[in-house]
Amino acid sequence: MSAKKAYDAAVIGAGVFGAWTALQLRRAGLSVALCDAYGPANSRASSGGESRLIRMGYGADENFTRWSWRSLGMWKELFAWTGKALFCQTGILWIFGDDAAANYATATRDTLTRVGIPHETMERAELEKRWPQIDFGEARWGLFEQQSGVLLARRAVAAVVEAAIEDGVEYSQEAVEAPRGSGRVGSVQTRLGREIPAGQFIFCCGPWMGKVFPELLGNRIFVTRQEVFFFGVPAGDRRFAPPAMPGWLYLADLFYGMPDLESRGIKIAHDKHGPPCDPDSQERVPSPEAIATAREYLAKRFPALANAPLVEARVCQYENSSNGDFLVDKHPNFENVWLVGGGSGHGFKHGPAMGEHVAAVVTGSAKREPRFSLETKREVQKRIVF
Repeated sequence: MSAKKAYDAAVIGAGVFGAWTALQLRRAGLSVALCDAYGPANSRASSGGESRLIRMGYGADENFTRWSWRSLGMWKELFAWTGKALFCQTGILWIFGDDAAANYATATRDTLTRVGIPHETMERAELEKRWPQIDFGEARWGLFEQQSGVLLARRAVAAVVEAAIEDGVEYSQEAVEAPRGSGRVGSVQTRLGREIPAGQFIFCCGPWMGKVFPELLGNRIFVTRQEVFFFGVPAGDRRFAPPAMPGWLYLADLFYGMPDLESRGIKIAHDKHGPPCDPDSQERVPSPEAIATAREYLAKRFPALANAPLVEARVCQYENSSNGDFLVDKHPNFENVWLVGGGSGHGFKHGPAMGEHVAAVVTGSAKREPRFSLETKREVQKRIVF
């Protein structure tokens, strides 16, 4: 990356939001610099890890449903262009259990129908017949998204960055300091003292957003420790691998999981927000308490895996906004500094649509989405997006 060249845009952060933003800005004809302190989808990043669900269901939230559907098509186009098979069409099974989830369940079904997303609803008896390896507990019915599935996350982000570089984006691995003062920013500095001049600066720093802009976002971005586990399946047992096993979400339990992909084991995670953490310094060692909770749940919902060994574990983090909505807005002190984040544990799938939206907003071809504004991000969490 040239030290003197002035870019049309500099994107700081090469996670899923930053990578897709850089790619879309370049496709819009801009010269683009992309920087990341640790590297695309690194082990500290919220975009790191092996896999992420991509599902269309969002209750009555038609905007996120449409963004997911749009993003799925864009992911597939990218993988077809790169020749990398990084989407697994496992299908996604929603399991609806108690009365508290009833409104969300019916709203999800109605929204998918209205938008035209392929799906099927199933009563309890049909669920048990089709997926006998699952104990459905108190669930009365389910909803199956046939065309949804799992993205191989870490490699998918790397593929986006590779595509961006091939298109002409200039990438460097270095930490960038936040701009100082106010008004129009001409350049930002790396921690090594290198200057990066640009017309627009887009900070997509994930769980580092509050550390980069502590006064503005330190109390509006909530970074929580999240633990995911992979349990080994019995030798030769195909009940827990595609196509026999889908990705799934049990809404009442706040648990989700994925089938045995690439022989890594069945993945299981609790979607409840964990304790606060620091993405730079937190130890990535799973806690005994979280392991015990995951084992107990695995035995409850997948009885055949009650004694399955833990074969892998990962400690990552969510970068939560106060309500689960994304953040796309200008920094109030600067004319040309943009804040993009708030993935809130569900943002990965939306990377393509987010990049498309941010590029359109930055170039002036689209208006900012009011629900993504900074003013809607509070200092107290009240999650409304699941």
